[in-house]
Amino acid sequence: MYLYYTHFHTFVTYTEKLITLIRLMNRIFRPFVAAAIVLSAGCFSKSQTPVQLSNTSDSTVVENQTTKDTKPVRIDDIKTADAKTILDRKQVPVLCYHQIRDWKPTDSKAAKDYIVPVETFKAHMKMLADSGYNTILPDEYYAYLNLGTPLPEKPVMLTFDDTEANQYLIAAPEMKKYGFKAVYFIMTVSLGRPKYMTKDQVKGLSEAGHVIGSHTWDHQNVKKYKGDDWVTQIEKPTKTLEAITGKKVTHFAYPFGLWNPEAFPELKKRGFKSGYILAEKRDPSDPLFTIRRIIASGYWDAKRLNNSMTRSF
Repeated sequence: MYLYYTHFHTFVTYTEKLITLIRLMNRIFRPFVAAAIVLSAGCFSKSQTPVQLSNTSDSTVVENQTTKDTKPVRIDDIKTADAKTILDRKQVPVLCYHQIRDWKPTDSKAAKDYIVPVETFKAHMKMLADSGYNTILPDEYYAYLNLGTPLPEKPVMLTFDDTEANQYLIAAPEMKKYGFKAVYFIMTVSLGRPKYMTKDQVKGLSEAGHVIGSHTWDHQNVKKYKGDDWVTQIEKPTKTLEAITGKKVTHFAYPFGLWNPEAFPELKKRGFKSGYILAEKRDPSDPLFTIRRIIASGYWDAKRLNNSMTRSF
């Protein structure tokens, strides 16, 4: 009996101590549990809401719901600054993409500069986002160059030339993951052709907040334009794009990046506010119509792209 009582007393004492320990641990760890619950809820808040990517068969790209709307810039109200003022402002990195697809055995070594494999493009976009870059659009850049209007921290502009369908089907959904917007310089002769964008897709990009610019009718060298070439290559394509988007087209990219000063007045009288070249020097008398870009090469991984942006701009 005594042995039973001793064992029972020991059990009760042990149980009481265990309950006391559990209560003590509950008091100590309760705040940490509560904090963990709050943090866990935060991880699945709006910032983690899955971005609805457009179906490749859709004719529009849906807006990223996490992207904050910005007030449109009215560039028609902006007085053009003198060339020195514009040239003295720090340049914003402007990247130029062409084809977003995987390389084929038939692609030449030179062509691969203009063909960015899908995974490479994804790595480029992730690097920009992880590095804190914020995309801007041509009207914002125009306001900055003329007025010094503040830009977001670490601005970058993404541009696409030549109307390739993969720019819509692959590039647009990938950019959308990060809330990025871009400029699509459209070559209108290609619209609706196999492997190129349709009019509905161009309209969808515009409605999603991207900017549609002109890249001529069929990519002819601007240096060779004479007489009616300005109507064929500039006026008619511009009207086509404006009819598609319902918006004015005021930014232009020179085919091959080739330009001459004689083009500036021709573009201005047709309503253009800026012209985009490639990596060469800007015109000292009219830098707005020689805004620099660099080609985002298919050979560049994300690190090399970042280094090239830093060196070039």
